[in-house]
Amino acid sequence: MKKLLILLLFSLVSFSSCDDIFKTHPYDVNFKHPHHINAQQIIRIETDFADSDTLRVAFISDTHGWMTHTKQELDMLNERKDVDFVIHCGDLTDTGMRYEFERARDMLSRLRYPYVALIGNHDFLGTGEEAYEVIWGEKNFSFIAGGVKFVCLDTSALEYDYMAMVPDLDYMEYEATRDSSRFDRTVVVMHVPPSSEEFNKNLRKTFRYYLSLFPNLQFCVFGHNHHTYEEEMYNDGLMFYGVGSAEKHQCRLFTITRNDYEVETLYY
Repeated sequence: MKKLLILLLFSLVSFSSCDDIFKTHPYDVNFKHPHHINAQQIIRIETDFADSDTLRVAFISDTHGWMTHTKQELDMLNERKDVDFVIHCGDLTDTGMRYEFERARDMLSRLRYPYVALIGNHDFLGTGEEAYEVIWGEKNFSFIAGGVKFVCLDTSALEYDYMAMVPDLDYMEYEATRDSSRFDRTVVVMHVPPSSEEFNKNLRKTFRYYLSLFPNLQFCVFGHNHHTYEEEMYNDGLMFYGVGSAEKHQCRLFTITRNDYEVETLYY
């Protein structure tokens, strides 16, 4: 009799909470607004910095579930007076769950600057790819500010089992000439760098060729490895700059002028 009462009580609790369970399914992608944040933010960036001679761009990455560290990072950036906009290099979440995407979106909305965010390999987990597309938009995108085209690429080939053309070389070829009258320099941003095992090794050399199509490519920026470092991955003068994770309390600030650029590591 006692066992029967326990089972009955468990059943009542289970059924009474079904609605709540389905309303908060961990992989639901029916997010409330805002949607397509990148497109909205790009309008701000291109409008505000169309004619800028100098750009000051902060790069952050791999915030994952480190919300305390991320809050400190965003607070540090908000206190500065020398940032124009922010680029998040991916891994907004740790396991691609709904609440993680919502938490990342709400946290990044604290920024006083316009920002865009790339997709990272962790953001593909579960229904993460769909969630990212609902909240932030296309996985490959670009924008132009101060005569510089920023090309943001999905390079997480492992998440496609190396079966898709990732990075998208056709997209790169198209972007190299699209709106060519509006830019004379290029910066390429990605999550997974060509040196990683999660990058498609069969496309590493080809990827470098397609990078060369971009006018006056200044440098490349990536996340994924959680460390701040720099490397000539192809030993040909093109610099790749890694951005530290929120856990490491480091990010990057690039100052891009008409003729040169400077890079600084920010600590918080």
